[in-house]
Amino acid sequence: MNIEELREHCMTIRGATESFPFDESTLVFKVMNKMFAYISLTPKDGRFRVCLKCDPAKTEELRELYEGIADGYHTKTRMWHSVYIDSDVPDKLIGELIQHSLDEVIKKLPKKERLKYIDLANG
Repeated sequence: MNIEELREHCMTIRGATESFPFDESTLVFKVMNKMFAYISLTPKDGRFRVCLKCDPAKTEELRELYEGIADGYHTKTRMWHSVYIDSDVPDKLIGELIQHSLDEVIKKLPKKERLKYIDLANG
């Protein structure tokens, strides 16, 4: 998966928005005004990585299986991890991890907002 395919995938999520709230090079994807993914468009190490929310237990398991999954870039929480998009992580799994990140965000919304999103997603 390349960076443009990643962006396109994130934008296929119903209700997804993209913005640059931090700086001109960090593209953030949100639903219901909550961040589910972000990516630096000018990576320091020459590799693109997407940061995604993830259940901590799942994150530990994934880090053992794939070299391309690491701690979340610029996060100090176990709820985020970085996925290098040009690594040993299959494109299909990257798509699944984007969906998992979205699911993690949606389940933390207040019930009223969660139901509103479900209506939006089904509409």
